[in-house]
Amino acid sequence: MLMQSALLALGATAVAALQPLEVDGNNFINPKTGNRFQIVGMAYQPGGSAGYDPKKKRDPLSDPDVCMRDAALLQILGVNAIRVYNLNPDLNHDECVSIFNAAGMYMLLDVNSPMPGEALTSFEVYKSYYASYLNRTFAVVEAFKDYPNTLAFFSGNEVIDKEETTEFVPSYVRAVTRDLKNYIKKHSKRAIPVGYSAADVRDVLWDTFNYFTCSLQGDKDDMSKGDLFALNSYSWCGDSSFTESSFDDLVEGFKSTPVPIFFSEFGCNTPSPRIFTEIGSIYGPDMHDVFAGGIVYEYTQEANNYGIVNMTEEGPATLMSDFYSLKEQYAKLDFSKLQSLKPTGSAPKPVSCSAKLITVDGFQSNFTLPVLPPGAAEIIEKGVSPKPKGKLVEITDWKVKFEVKNADGSVIKDLAVKPLADDEVNAPGSNSANLNAGSGSSGSGSSGSNSESSTNGDKENDAAGRGVGAVLALVMGVVAMVAAF
Repeated sequence: MLMQSALLALGATAVAALQPLEVDGNNFINPKTGNRFQIVGMAYQPGGSAGYDPKKKRDPLSDPDVCMRDAALLQILGVNAIRVYNLNPDLNHDECVSIFNAAGMYMLLDVNSPMPGEALTSFEVYKSYYASYLNRTFAVVEAFKDYPNTLAFFSGNEVIDKEETTEFVPSYVRAVTRDLKNYIKKHSKRAIPVGYSAADVRDVLWDTFNYFTCSLQGDKDDMSKGDLFALNSYSWCGDSSFTESSFDDLVEGFKSTPVPIFFSEFGCNTPSPRIFTEIGSIYGPDMHDVFAGGIVYEYTQEANNYGIVNMTEEGPATLMSDFYSLKEQYAKLDFSKLQSLKPTGSAPKPVSCSAKLITVDGFQSNFTLPVLPPGAAEIIEKGVSPKPKGKLVEITDWKVKFEVKNADGSVIKDLAVKPLADDEVNAPGSNSANLNAGSGSSGSGSSGSNSESSTNGDKENDAAGRGVGAVLALVMGVVAMVAAF
């Protein structure tokens, strides 16, 4: 019995966890160190929108074997965060989340999906805002709020994508932000930021930013104000530059932001193959004082030709040339220096919401938000039912089960996730598996026209154990204790 209890205790202590991050002004902050956090992210939606299938009980974080394969590859790449677009709150995600946690990666999660009734619509938006819709978004929060590596929730993704959608949509997106934040405040042990992922449509971008980040009645604790603002931008294409890409205009426009700003998607695919020269600007002095990093679109190759890994539904995968190009760009950065930066000073306070902030004719300038639909207040008060729960679990086998090949066809040997220690965030070099940056027919996606609009991760409609030594030491301690007894 003593041995059993001791081994149970061993299992409980063998799960390392990332430090939950916080928003402090216009930065993501590690509260233990006070350092700013820069997102080095990847859009993760294997299978595109088809990767979310309620009938088959499948979503991107439901298959541990797939997650192990992808976490190992993303760990080698140097990624420290994934964005997941479509999730089923009724599924168990413990193993997948624990794997990504072990690999040192945070999660930015969309609460909507492409299924009917599971997202706000750009057209007649008021018809899509009702209690059962909110219940589903709250269920996503319930399913992921207790994981320490849940970084943020997106209340919407490109619901505003052209001027015609600006008349009524803004107030409904802001209302969903309010509702999610109220639910989190009531039911979560920690504050988890909520914000909007915007399309880089410059005609309406600045009004969109002002609408979602201003404060009603000047209240700094206004629950409808976004905690962050993210941007899906594809204006840097090929061997461009900070000015040619108009990234300099973004920095100038966002320099007085009261909330964290980052790219929720980037990575123009025309011309192809991609060379990702924007990495140097995003994480360099051009931008890192204003932008908190970004998320490359996207991990798996789909019909839209944005992928860096080609894979089959059965599990085998092949790296594409874009994988090596991105890895090479990340390797040029000094991540230890980048992730140890301190806040640059006091962030500007949110401005008070006013019609004066709106400059585009037809853009909604009324900040009176929709009231909760019938039944929604009770859900916020009592919580969703049944309540999905998530927790980190112990993983014992870190080896990748599927065959993964380099672009030249050679098999990557001994591919596995390297579990990181408590609070250790992934960075290039954390997992030094040997890759061959060969070329081949699968090495790059075909060129295609870039789209500046995406919906739920498909542009064409479409954890951890501590080190082995630490575990062995604990086992030896248990054995010694039992022997002494």
